[in-house]
Amino acid sequence: PRLPLYDAACQVAQEVAEKIQERNRYQRNGESSAKLNVIIRSSLQNLSEKIDQLRDLLLRAVSTHQITQLEGDRRQNLVDDLLTRQKQLQASYKNEGPEPDVIRSSLMTGGVKRGVTNPWLLEESEETRGLGFGDLRQQQRRIIEEQDAGLDALSSIISRQKQMGQEIGNELDEQNEIIDDLTNLVENTDDKLRNQTRHVKMVDKKSTSCG
Repeated sequence: PRLPLYDAACQVAQEVAEKIQERNRYQRNGESSAKLNVIIRSSLQNLSEKIDQLRDLLLRAVSTHQITQLEGDRRQNLVDDLLTRQKQLQASYKNEGPEPDVIRSSLMTGGVKRGVTNPWLLEESEETRGLGFGDLRQQQRRIIEEQDAGLDALSSIISRQKQMGQEIGNELDEQNEIIDDLTNLVENTDDKLRNQTRHVKMVDKKSTSCG
């Protein structure tokens, strides 16, 4: 019964917004708006009663576990939106607030505008549908454990990559030391070759002079 009741409440809010706009046009044109004021007062009272019924039905559904807490919170937000809308309409009726937005009101009503889905009819996900509070807590705990396991695996991968990076760095240091040793050895060998070359030239020069 709460589904048509929500639709009816949204429809009443829509009609009140339209009547307030019509009354304001009458007042601007200097015409009598007494009849419209009576209709608006009655409709606002009707809207208030429907919202109270929705709250009672929602409270009963949550307390008897007919719906999950998550679904109850979602539907409570819809009721709160209706309450906010009611206060705005009440202020507009008393000329204490801006003129109500009829387009926004129509968006709240599933049957007024074609293609707009009634949010009260939205179903919760298959994963949580039919689960009690204990089951939901267990499911949440399992999800957290899976996330923790994934984080542990990621941490292990990062640690291995860090260790590999350190080993590669150590290997590069050793290779650099070997290269430095080879460079020194080549330089020493070059010095020896230059000395031997000078010595050979001196010997060759002396032998030529003697000849």
